[in-house]
Amino acid sequence: MNQEDEVPHIFVVLGASGDLAKKKIYPTLWWLFKDGLLPKKTTFVGYARSVISIDELRKRATPYMKIKDGEEEKLNEFFKANRYVKGSYTDAAEFEHLNDVIKTIEKGQKANRLFYLALPPSVFKDVTAHIKTACMAENGWTRVIIEKPFGRDLESSSQLSNHLAGLFNEQQLYRIDHYLGKEMVQNLMVLRFANRMFSPIWNRDSIASIVISFKEPFGTQGRGGYFDEFGIIRDVMQNHLLQILCLTAMEKPASTGAEDIRNEKVKVLKAISPLTVDDMVLGQYEGDPDGEGDAKEGYLDDSTVPKGSTTPTFAFAKFSVKNERWDGVPFMLKCGKALNERKAEVRIQFKEVPGDIFGNIMRNELVIRVQPNEAVYVKLMTKKPGMAFGTEETELDLTYKSRYKDLPLPDAYERLILDVFCGSQIHFVRNDELAEAWRIFTPVLHEIESKKPKPIPYKYGGRGPAEADEMAKKNNFLFTGTYKWNNPNKL
Repeated sequence: MNQEDEVPHIFVVLGASGDLAKKKIYPTLWWLFKDGLLPKKTTFVGYARSVISIDELRKRATPYMKIKDGEEEKLNEFFKANRYVKGSYTDAAEFEHLNDVIKTIEKGQKANRLFYLALPPSVFKDVTAHIKTACMAENGWTRVIIEKPFGRDLESSSQLSNHLAGLFNEQQLYRIDHYLGKEMVQNLMVLRFANRMFSPIWNRDSIASIVISFKEPFGTQGRGGYFDEFGIIRDVMQNHLLQILCLTAMEKPASTGAEDIRNEKVKVLKAISPLTVDDMVLGQYEGDPDGEGDAKEGYLDDSTVPKGSTTPTFAFAKFSVKNERWDGVPFMLKCGKALNERKAEVRIQFKEVPGDIFGNIMRNELVIRVQPNEAVYVKLMTKKPGMAFGTEETELDLTYKSRYKDLPLPDAYERLILDVFCGSQIHFVRNDELAEAWRIFTPVLHEIESKKPKPIPYKYGGRGPAEADEMAKKNNFLFTGTYKWNNPNKL
């Protein structure tokens, strides 16, 4: 970054008046700014259709910025570096005006431009075309950050990708999946490829099954209308969880370079056949009469959800990676709303010890907990303390809050936005990755939308449909219930 520290950088937030901007983008830019991680001459330009002032922007974003005592002066400095331009997303003349505003900041110097599309997909094509026509850096680089969803299926995603490819090269495009910025997702590669002990056992000979889960303890909270357009499969499984599957299953890349890593992820996706309904369990939460507050309301009780909607709020799917390393090992992805806890994790379950001489040996597991309370722990058998020669389950535990007590972990968006400034595409989704992901999911999404199978109801605050646990069991995942990880941070 030092080489470009004196070069002006203009970070344009398109959709600056929206929810994503106030809750994520402006807070992230503030954290990077106050920590001195951005180039010195960085200016932030908000662009949206609303008529709002910088003071109003500040008022909207402040509740999410985690401002500490003594940071007021730095905060004032941050907002002094902000501009705001009102404009349409479809009018070319208004993007020419935006370009004029940016030019007044650049003052004829070499300058770099970053555009963050915090916008609905319906305006992606117009906005990117206008950026290309009117707002490209004249004497520096231009980078464009695009938020998911990247289409609704293979056809719409391909149309968007072809449109973008006609405007920008792949090095200018940053398709953001914030899960790739999470500490423990990034740690997957280090765990796998920097530890000799895992190499010989990370395959079909030792691993019985792998479950990657994402659980939320709340429902749609009055935003069901938006959720209903996409559903849990598009919202979480097709992107976040599939990316984690790739990092878990891929071969060692030739280097830590972006293209080498993404090449290996694409190879994994190519080894996966399209998903079918037979390999899925779909659910939809209903209210718990004994619950409190929101728990009493089911998905269909949300006034913004279309009456009689069959959109799943829970999905479980089984995948097979047909290659030499993984043939026969089930990869199961599970995600849902209104479940019993907030959790995202990778659970790798190993096969039984052959020739059990103790009589009650449980399977070993390696668990990478993505959120909350980031941790890596290995579930293993040990001798029960005391005179007897019995065994019990315990863990080797690396809980980050215990091991790295005073070291704050950066937010996923912090890492990713800084990566864009640095030109690192390691944690961004490439065009061919996206196409392969949609190839896997499009047939089943179309089948669900056309046939509208009735999702299995499950109670708000539960584990989800029992049928998902049954499918996991059939696919060689054993849940014994005899062991529960104790979070060492809880008193």
